[in-house]
Amino acid sequence: MSSHVTASIPPLASLARRLLAGLSLGALLVAGTAQADTVLVTADHLVDVLAGKVVDRPAVLIVDGRITAVGTQGAVTAPADARTVALPGLTLLPGLIDMHTHMTSQPTWNGYESLGVTTADKAIAGVANAKVTLMAGFTAVRNVGADAFTDVALRNAIDSGLVPGPRMKVSGPLLGATGGHCDENLLPADYGRVGEGVADSPWGMVQKVRWVKKFGADLVKVCATGGVLSKGDSPGAQQLSQEELDAIAKEAHALGMKVAAHAHGTDGIKAAIRAGIDTIEHASLIDDEGIEMAKKRGTWLGMDIYNDDYILAEGAKVGMLPESLEKERKIGRVQRENFAKAVKAGAKMIYSTDAGVYPHGDNGKQFAKMVQWGMTPLEAIRAATRNAAEAMGTDKDIGAVAVGRYGDLVAVKGDPLADVTLLEHIPVVIKGGEVVKDQR
Repeated sequence: MSSHVTASIPPLASLARRLLAGLSLGALLVAGTAQADTVLVTADHLVDVLAGKVVDRPAVLIVDGRITAVGTQGAVTAPADARTVALPGLTLLPGLIDMHTHMTSQPTWNGYESLGVTTADKAIAGVANAKVTLMAGFTAVRNVGADAFTDVALRNAIDSGLVPGPRMKVSGPLLGATGGHCDENLLPADYGRVGEGVADSPWGMVQKVRWVKKFGADLVKVCATGGVLSKGDSPGAQQLSQEELDAIAKEAHALGMKVAAHAHGTDGIKAAIRAGIDTIEHASLIDDEGIEMAKKRGTWLGMDIYNDDYILAEGAKVGMLPESLEKERKIGRVQRENFAKAVKAGAKMIYSTDAGVYPHGDNGKQFAKMVQWGMTPLEAIRAATRNAAEAMGTDKDIGAVAVGRYGDLVAVKGDPLADVTLLEHIPVVIKGGEVVKDQR
């Protein structure tokens, strides 16, 4: 009996060949019947951020998530099976980009209240914040600082389609010096609590860069100076040496990663620029020499000039330390004045808001502040589209309504070049050709 059974079973190699042949045929049949997802988007107007002009009666063709044609209605033809998204009375813009967010943070997690927040809390909050941010019209963000690589997990979940949210570039944990803005300074020495990204030498910083790269970070975020919302330090004080900043930038760039530096203080800003760091975050106390250095070296400045309003109005209510509020009172107005100087001097500017310090979804409120302090509406919009994409190294994918880029669009009723506050409440959001919000 056993010999008969054995003889009737084909050899394993033969079974494997038959199985692979069947799978290959199935794959060919599926491929042969698959249809490209094609969407034609039309509106009354389009803000062309590359050309700096408004196009009337635009038509944008999106195939499998990317733009394949941009023109005017009648000039752009779509296949008969294409879906049409008609937006009469609305003006299209590229999906917006916020270059400084903390997606796994909440504005109520401040001071000693933050000690009760778990990693799980942060990951769950990130899911909610991602959706709110996308609904606000920000189809891409850069996350600059998250504990335990929660931003890596969030990015991966969005990319896989598990949760809705913007496209993300993430840094993982912040890198900084012992006792600095990126350390854990709320508990006494008895607890031995130290920030994940803390190191105190050029070689130590190189190791931390490699560490965040290993666990999925796209970029590096370092704290070159003290901060406002940290305990026991001064925003103006430099906290990393020139040698440490040089080592961080050199290693990150060798690994294909860009670097963002938290830097309020004048000396720390200049040291970060000299190191070749790509973007300076906050830049509050930048002086004329620092602005010229940034211009000469092509360094981007990301100045979060909206959240001063929120911190001073709501900070005490959400648990911010009294010393943090005092720091903000001293630095907020100066930052805005230096923003105006940088704009007037022609420095390269990006849209960075520090979302998470204020409620997620309010990202668009900074546009009006940028215009109030010296930008034209077009310049402010470019900071959140063309400039942001270039600074992030993703200008082949996002930042403009252009062939080859993702079909990420927003639409507003009215002219945002005349009234930039329209971008605070965006009724239509399209990501990759899919309408994710329509509240016309």
